[in-house]
Amino acid sequence: MITLAVTGGIGSGKSVVCSILSASGVPVYDSDSRTKAIYDSDRCLAQKIAQSMKDFSSGTSVLGEDGKIDRKALAAIVFSNPAALSALESLVHPAVLEDFVRWRAERSKEGFRVVAMESAIILEKPLFRNIADKVIIVDAPYDLRLERACARDHSSHQSIVRRMENQKLFNSISDGSILPDADFVIVNDSDMSALKDRVEAVLHSIDTFFKMADTPCHS
Repeated sequence: MITLAVTGGIGSGKSVVCSILSASGVPVYDSDSRTKAIYDSDRCLAQKIAQSMKDFSSGTSVLGEDGKIDRKALAAIVFSNPAALSALESLVHPAVLEDFVRWRAERSKEGFRVVAMESAIILEKPLFRNIADKVIIVDAPYDLRLERACARDHSSHQSIVRRMENQKLFNSISDGSILPDADFVIVNDSDMSALKDRVEAVLHSIDTFFKMADTPCHS
């Protein structure tokens, strides 16, 4: 089985690429939605997070009355506190990785040969980078990404710019100052038809790899 990692900056269109992959028969693990589900379902993890965050919130709990993580309260603590964010990630990332490995094993039993994980952080976090056989970066010019994100989120130009400033790696890739550490780069700067063609080209490359791997060697 090949594990694809699909990543990209805000407004690049990585979720659209993942929807195309899904429509093409590739199961996609959505890291954001799965992480939210883990917050709600894993009460042991929730307790650990709450205990850890007390060190950064003057003792205020991030647990709601229902025992689940109050994600807004949690976000308020970690947004501008790198130490709090690091402490949170040290708890959450291993849980997400375990969930993904379990999910991938289920897809393997179902007979899938390729799966994908959508993740914005995989290039910066070795814990996740090591699970990917192939990395796909979805990219687009900075101004186009900004325009898309503003339209999608109905947010102000300034608020999106602040969020994009936290993605320096992707901004550097977009402006060409850094070469991406990826097996494939899908440039999403045109229409949906062109994007589908580019995704299909990646899938064709992967299919070719499988065919070569399945071909017996002859001396």
